[in-house]
Amino acid sequence: MTASRTPAVADELRGAGLRVTAARVALLETVRGGDHLGVEAIASRVRDRVGHISLQAVYEALHALTAAGLVRRIEPPGSPALFEGRVGDNHHHLVCRSCGAVADVDCAVGHAPCLTASDDNGFSIDEAEVIYWGLCPACSTAAGPEHVIN
Repeated sequence: MTASRTPAVADELRGAGLRVTAARVALLETVRGGDHLGVEAIASRVRDRVGHISLQAVYEALHALTAAGLVRRIEPPGSPALFEGRVGDNHHHLVCRSCGAVADVDCAVGHAPCLTASDDNGFSIDEAEVIYWGLCPACSTAAGPEHVIN
């Protein structure tokens, strides 16, 4: 993101009740400019922008941003937590079984929570999390046609 976006990001942080710091602004812009980033990648990119920031501070800021609804944390089974800036639309994800690439996919069918549970067991459902598993185009090509499932 460009420096011209920084005032808008600062306003979003304030609006969410969070203190505005250079690290938080850089972190939010990094997550929004990335593609399902892990904590180490986020920390590295934030350090490139603002200098030293501890990994613990990155975790704490990500927790605060997630709690405020400004970023979304996803945890595909077998993967470390990933963070993205696309929030509030209950979209889902595609995950490559081979390389771990993650891509967004819009809601499966209908309105959020996208899928209706066959038995809600008395829960008031407000979100559904769907992960589609398979091979990304690069891994499908590398695996050959015998590994493509129709």
